Amino acid sequence: MIDLEREGAVARIFLNRPQKVNALTSPLLLQLLNSMEEIKSDPRLRVVVLGGRGKAFCGGADVEELSALDASSAGAFVEKIHLACKAIRSLPVPVVARLHGAVIGAGLELAAACDLRIAAEGTRFSMPEARLGIPSVVEAALLPRLMGSGRAAWLVLTGEEIDARRAMEWGLIEELCPAQALEERLWILLTSLQAADREALRVQKQLLQLWDEAPLPASVARSVELFAEVIARRAPSAAG
Repeated sequence: MIDLEREGAVARIFLNRPQKVNALTSPLLLQLLNSMEEIKSDPRLRVVVLGGRGKAFCGGADVEELSALDASSAGAFVEKIHLACKAIRSLPVPVVARLHGAVIGAGLELAAACDLRIAAEGTRFSMPEARLGIPSVVEAALLPRLMGSGRAAWLVLTGEEIDARRAMEWGLIEELCPAQALEERLWILLTSLQAADREALRVQKQLLQLWDEAPLPASVARSVELFAEVIARRAPSAAG
């Protein structure tokens, strides 16, 4: 249900349950988590792509598993979604979401956990949980940081979908392209990311997340520390 492909310094991870619109089940989420664990320590790794097989990126949490949840199992299921998103954010290299078709619910949370998002024209985005009688939780908390609080509220309160052009205008995605050009535009982005210095890129990802989460003084102080550490590692040793 998860495909992991390696292309030199690039790892591609695909949700592979196309007959169910790549809906997320507990086993699929565990496999996704294991894939992240498998690649995170590879020193060759420069960038990761997260995509979906078939006609859509991800249709959200599996409806059958959702309908079977009760008070004793609900927390454990959404915790699996959180752990998968956390694993994406914890990868030491940039993660690019390759989006097409539909990006719904927990699938949108996976995309939000990535560092960059590129989408094909015609892609639809929604957070319909409130219409299903449940709140949007866990990494839905990333949406206000990406889009602003009002636009995130519009998504999670109305449950209505937005198209890719509005997602681009709202800051939910960083690039929009024709569907037939998605792979070409993705490769241009991957080439750009790989042109950056390996260590600097990894440190920059750490800082981006810190800037999201920490107060400004702490962010600036840690930025100074990391800058000095990078410079020190680059300086020639006293022994020459």
